[in-house]
Amino acid sequence: MEKFDNIIIGFGKAGKTIAGTLAKSGETVALIESSPKMYGGTCINVACLPSKHLITAAERKPKDADNRTYYGSAVQAKKDLISKLNNANYHKVADLENVQVIDGTAYFVDEHTVEIKGDDGQTIQLSADRIIVNTGARPNVPGNIDGLGNLLEAGAPFYTSETLMDQEDYPASLTIIGDGFIGLEFASMFNQFGAKVKVLSNGDASTFLKSEDRDVANVVLEALQDQGIEFVFNANTTAAQVEGDQAILTVELDGKEESIQSEAVLVSVGRHANTASLQLDKAGVEVNNRGEIQVNKHLQTTKDHIFAVGDVKGGPQFTYVSLDDNRILKDFIFGNGSYNLESRSVIPTATFIEPSFASAGITETAAKEAGYEVKVASLPVVNIPKAKVISRTTGVFKAVIDAKTNEILGVRLFGEGAHEIINIITVAMNARLPYTTLRDQIYTHPTLAEGLNDLFAMVD
Repeated sequence: MEKFDNIIIGFGKAGKTIAGTLAKSGETVALIESSPKMYGGTCINVACLPSKHLITAAERKPKDADNRTYYGSAVQAKKDLISKLNNANYHKVADLENVQVIDGTAYFVDEHTVEIKGDDGQTIQLSADRIIVNTGARPNVPGNIDGLGNLLEAGAPFYTSETLMDQEDYPASLTIIGDGFIGLEFASMFNQFGAKVKVLSNGDASTFLKSEDRDVANVVLEALQDQGIEFVFNANTTAAQVEGDQAILTVELDGKEESIQSEAVLVSVGRHANTASLQLDKAGVEVNNRGEIQVNKHLQTTKDHIFAVGDVKGGPQFTYVSLDDNRILKDFIFGNGSYNLESRSVIPTATFIEPSFASAGITETAAKEAGYEVKVASLPVVNIPKAKVISRTTGVFKAVIDAKTNEILGVRLFGEGAHEIINIITVAMNARLPYTTLRDQIYTHPTLAEGLNDLFAMVD
């Protein structure tokens, strides 16, 4: 049995980054990945980068372009890009001295030993003083929709977010089960590609973006509806089948069964941690009731020498959070552990619908429930001069301020450039600057960022 200083299971953002740091410090690393298609992790191969590449292509689609031809070309261009990124990520780690990349499915034998099974059925065992689990997450498949699981395994015309992006045949109509952020990104993207998009939600309109303030959520919903996306609320999907080349869903609406037909169906109802095959019990590593690995503030599991990073531990599922997990782990191993989950910075988010929706901190509702005395400002994007110049006036910017300290508790930006502007505000929040700093900042003109002058000037 070969022994390493470190075994890292999974080639995701946190794992590959800490692998480089450990190797350069002189420690040996075995990095195990179950599929060569996933070198670099979820974001590069099946999530943020391929989806944002397609979203950008959709936004740039010429009005006179043939939908089917343009879409097929966009998917092929996406595949070419991801192939290059996948290869570059492999060599960035595999070419390092002290790192060995091993293909195969890894599972624990005991708390220091991992067995790896290759595609040929052969197994090897490795041991290490430190083991890092970085196996990510995968799309949920609802078990209460008759026939859906088998159809998703079979492929077209039923897809998850990961498989739909590889589909080169253009779906002129798309039904999306689920109205979470991933589903909304795909709804916006395919709407811009020219498809007829229908989104099924099992809640009513008042639960749309249920974690957001109603005033903001309603603006987002209205904008998406105005763009031609159809939302069907209180829709309980009970069965799925294929008739010819059409996907058929049976849906209960107001106590009656209806049939919804489209060329493709996307199932987008969340993601779950990839822990089922790890045999964590043999290592004494515990998971919660969602199957996510339990960690302390330093990302240690119930075994001090085994760590979990990225989506597999639960929490916000973003590649930049995984990158920050790497920072926490690095500080614990090489520093004093002062940077950890408890001291972590405010995390911004961005959803790439049209226009983009970004957030940081808490909502007005959550702030009041937490006992804060708040001041609130809301600015329609139409009032920002640059938005008028570029004819992109949809949306609203909202800020929630602690009335006692003048610190920014939270912001919600729905509008052109929101995914970029949110980072300016997050820096101010992490530095605990008063909102007046952004209110009085001198911004270049005309820019969308200068809307922050007006937004924070409206704070009562």
